[in-house]
Amino acid sequence: MSDLRRLLESHVEAGPMPGAVALVGRGEDVEVAAVGSLDTAGTAPMARDSLFRIASLTKPVTAAAAMMLIEDGVLALDAPVTRWLPELAAPVVVRTPSSPLHDVVPAEGPITVADLLTFRAGYGFPADFSLPAVAPLFTELKQGLPQPGQTAAPDEWMATLARIPLLHQPGRAWLYNTSSDILGVLIARAAGAPLPEFLAARVFAPLGMRDTAFAVPPGQLHRFTSCYRGEALDLVDAPDGEWSALPAFPSGAGGLVSTADDLHAFGRMLLAGGTYEGRRLLSPDSVRQMTTDHLTAAQREAGELFLEGQGWGFGGSVDVTRRAPWNSPGRYGWIGGTGTAAHVVPTTGTVMVLLTQRELTGATPPRLMREFWTYAAGRA
Repeated sequence: MSDLRRLLESHVEAGPMPGAVALVGRGEDVEVAAVGSLDTAGTAPMARDSLFRIASLTKPVTAAAAMMLIEDGVLALDAPVTRWLPELAAPVVVRTPSSPLHDVVPAEGPITVADLLTFRAGYGFPADFSLPAVAPLFTELKQGLPQPGQTAAPDEWMATLARIPLLHQPGRAWLYNTSSDILGVLIARAAGAPLPEFLAARVFAPLGMRDTAFAVPPGQLHRFTSCYRGEALDLVDAPDGEWSALPAFPSGAGGLVSTADDLHAFGRMLLAGGTYEGRRLLSPDSVRQMTTDHLTAAQREAGELFLEGQGWGFGGSVDVTRRAPWNSPGRYGWIGGTGTAAHVVPTTGTVMVLLTQRELTGATPPRLMREFWTYAAGRA
């Protein structure tokens, strides 16, 4: 039995966790372990190709798609988004972060594509979720853990967003999550195709990510894990639930389902400077921009709740300190609220993927995730 399998089994046996899949790859050396079951009923054993709701692991994929449109000349990093998102032509900002929603001032400048990629557009989650300008993100936009069946279609969603003031001036502060959803709408409008179609054609097909999508086909539901919450493992979503049909709003922040091998392919492309099996998807410079920290020290400090001292590239965190045993300067990736994580380590050529079925609670990654990262760092 491999050490990776032992690690996963120790957590599944201790509970509460129905199962997990983990992958650590370095070049052609790939170690995979799948333990436990697809659900608490033990309907079927977990397998290497089991499907998971990957939540915020969607964010780096959305960022890569935006970089493709930038390379196509359709978008530009420093360009205002208003050509494609006219709803954001005249945003207003609350006078102070704690000001009521009606106490606003005009934005001092436009929101740019770079602002969305770096999460500095002015919309999103700060450390204090009680601020007045944060509440509508949850109640009206359905931000947070993905809710495909409850979120409005893109045009309606953008119209609602336009009525919510920014929490900070564009470009000033790092705020979590909402920028990726806005970016998904921007990509679809700029490409002239729905986000699922664009990602399928430009990202998933070239990488052979045959199982990554915004919904699971009926013929594959037997491979789809159930999703749970809390110590009691309360059922959040079953295979025939919210991901069994394409959503009205394909969330660029957290809407995808995927497998360990599909995420491995995406990671290998990043490590190879945008190339996969001889086909170039991105330029090395685009990958470098994605995987480089763009935040100031003050912005990293303000984002400590989410970033834990690390920086932010495009759509994912970038390690800038060795605060923990698994941190490696330049490590890029992110975690998902449904209990998922995927990172690449350019200095060692390592891809690490962990997929579980239990939603995260609190800001600190769970023990299994931290132990898996430490294990993967040791193998590298």
